[in-house]
Amino acid sequence: MTMPSSESDQADQTKRFMPWLVAVALFMENLDATIVNTAVPSMAASLGVQPLSLKAVLTSYTLCLAVFIPISGWMADRFGTRRVFTWAVVLFTLGSLLCGLSTSIHVLVASRVMQGIGGAMMTPVGRLALVRTFPRSEMLNAMNFVVIPALLGPLLGPVTGGLIVHWLHWSTIFFVNLPIGLLGLWLIKKHMPDYRDNAVAPLDRLGFMLFGGGIALLSYVLEIFGEHRLPPGPILALLVVSLALLAAYYFHGRRVSNPVMRLSLFDIRTFNVAVLGGIITRLGIGGMPFLLPLLYQVGLGFPAWQAGLLTMPQAIAAITMKVMSKGILARFGHRQVLVANTVLFGATIMVFSFIGPGTPIWCILLLSFTQGFFSALQFTSMNSLVYADVTDRDASMANSIASTAQMMALSFGVAFASLTAGWFIGQTPQTDTADFIRALHHSYLALGTVTILSSLMFWRLEVNDGNNVSNRLDTAEAAEAA
Repeated sequence: MTMPSSESDQADQTKRFMPWLVAVALFMENLDATIVNTAVPSMAASLGVQPLSLKAVLTSYTLCLAVFIPISGWMADRFGTRRVFTWAVVLFTLGSLLCGLSTSIHVLVASRVMQGIGGAMMTPVGRLALVRTFPRSEMLNAMNFVVIPALLGPLLGPVTGGLIVHWLHWSTIFFVNLPIGLLGLWLIKKHMPDYRDNAVAPLDRLGFMLFGGGIALLSYVLEIFGEHRLPPGPILALLVVSLALLAAYYFHGRRVSNPVMRLSLFDIRTFNVAVLGGIITRLGIGGMPFLLPLLYQVGLGFPAWQAGLLTMPQAIAAITMKVMSKGILARFGHRQVLVANTVLFGATIMVFSFIGPGTPIWCILLLSFTQGFFSALQFTSMNSLVYADVTDRDASMANSIASTAQMMALSFGVAFASLTAGWFIGQTPQTDTADFIRALHHSYLALGTVTILSSLMFWRLEVNDGNNVSNRLDTAEAAEAA
């Protein structure tokens, strides 16, 4: 049965513009994140706090993503992708405005929470619309098309943030999102499809409270640990409560028919490995965007704009790899790529421990380019593997779980990096740059080691896992073709 010409034209138009719409949302989020990372030292000086204390500005955002992403799929199914995506962009843009108007770290963190709630609905719902618009065989192409424009955020963010901080007040960096948000709203009105599920089950409110409360408490414990805000007793009690809430959700999620996150999806091997392996990998690499500006600006004394320039090769390499990743996955498969690339990625993190005052600039740029190269291949491989064996019916739930795990891991990664750096820095004053740099070097070695160890998770994959999204021939088919 052929599709009527009007419906066919509408479907073609949706496929043409949907990637651009999602790319605008990703661009706005990535630009915001990279600008904030570059501005951390200047923001700390302006607000009268230590740079490591500003991790709350980063973790509050990613924590909100982890808490609210689980209901993003349900909200999209219940209220429609167009309405939810519209309100997500509105909240993110309004949060950006309030961040720019903040005069204290507490107000800034509260405004970042609003951004996080918007972001929790924005990118996952956009990705869900992509999954429902494109067949699996076209998914890798669609994701690469979306991510390549979005990578302009990391390319422009560090330099833009550095220049703004150098010439203007740091608060100006958040106002950059305002015109981009307005563009996104216009694109939504014109081209966003309105997918929904009229048979969606009621929201699992108890599950949402158990999981959200557990994740929020656990993230808070990681944030305050080592900063002597609370004595060990209350910190341990909060840790026990957070783990108890998460354990309660595990049993709750296995028992109810429509949980906020369907844990039975972890019975699918490719989904299990992609999500759990991604959590451990991001635990090691998630803190690098936070620690590198400290090395460049506090340790090596570079101005913010120059520190931003030093991170640009990462984005350039990531764009290059996004073009190449399809061919690499089609040639070697997800298992070989993830096992080898994770080790190489961890090794590049450890090489940053050799960066010091006498390091030539070209060496830093080359290392930055190499890290961006492995980073793009890593995330493309893990993200595409998530949907390899998931049915269209479960795509919304799989998207919510994978996105939640990703943001949760990034939040924990920043907290872990800050904890590791704080452990090695100890009472070292920032004026003692030699000891400060040495402490950061130890942190890079620790993060690189965790990343390399995460490669063990990907050994659980079979040779042909993910071939349906990479378009790689199965081993038997390849032998027959030869």
